[in-house]
Amino acid sequence: MISKKRDMAVRWAATLLVLIFAAAVLLPIWWIFRSSLMSTGTINQYPPELIPHEWLWSNYSKALETFDYWLYFKNTFTIIIPAVTFGTITAIFCGYAFARLRFRGKNVFFKVCVGTILLPGMVTLIPLYIFWTKGLGLGDTYWPLILPFLTGGGFFNIFLIRQFLMTIPMELDEAASIDGAGRMRILWTILVPAIKPAVVVVAMMLFIQIWNDLLQQIIYINSMSKFTFAIALTNFTGSFGTNWPVALAATFMTILPGIVIYILGQKSFVEGIVLTGMKN
Repeated sequence: MISKKRDMAVRWAATLLVLIFAAAVLLPIWWIFRSSLMSTGTINQYPPELIPHEWLWSNYSKALETFDYWLYFKNTFTIIIPAVTFGTITAIFCGYAFARLRFRGKNVFFKVCVGTILLPGMVTLIPLYIFWTKGLGLGDTYWPLILPFLTGGGFFNIFLIRQFLMTIPMELDEAASIDGAGRMRILWTILVPAIKPAVVVVAMMLFIQIWNDLLQQIIYINSMSKFTFAIALTNFTGSFGTNWPVALAATFMTILPGIVIYILGQKSFVEGIVLTGMKN
């Protein structure tokens, strides 16, 4: 009886702890939303209101007067769709090569590639800028933001796919090969469905990486007609002050697509993260 009460108390304590952490995670999103519905004076008052006394939906219409939402939406996903698609596919191919194929120098090459994860992005920023703009003449285009993802979008993604594939017995490949299946058929009909959580994790991590990448986008994109969400939001700040309710209304509109995409893929994403911690 005492054991049951203790288990019940632990369960309630764990639930309460999860709720506290969930509230801490959701608070910034709620704070942006509630602030977007308030006046400038109400935002700056102390103590702050958790729930707006007056809901000013007009802030959203004001934001849309200067914030061309659908143009920036199109520009952002012009980068995200091909980058995430190619990044995920090439990560699968590269991970498969390291996990299943045999070639000379594979282990050395793999270790060198793993070492590139430790290389700070600032080290390659200027050389890459010179290469893309001066060498290839691709300044003020989306190509410098898309083409790098033809190599898996970073070796961590390749490493993750490789680790998942290493847990799948080679006997599956051999059995399919005996039945006449080639490498490509084995990869896409047997292995990829088996590592679906890892593939979803890679795709969502690439999405988040590009969605939040203000630095790269602001370096390569100069024309206002090509601005993405990340760049366009910087236009709300100025030396003569910022209309924070309108700026936060635009901000909340830009985070909605990311929230929707996460909700759609969160089951596989969480499963992939959990399984990653169990891989050897």
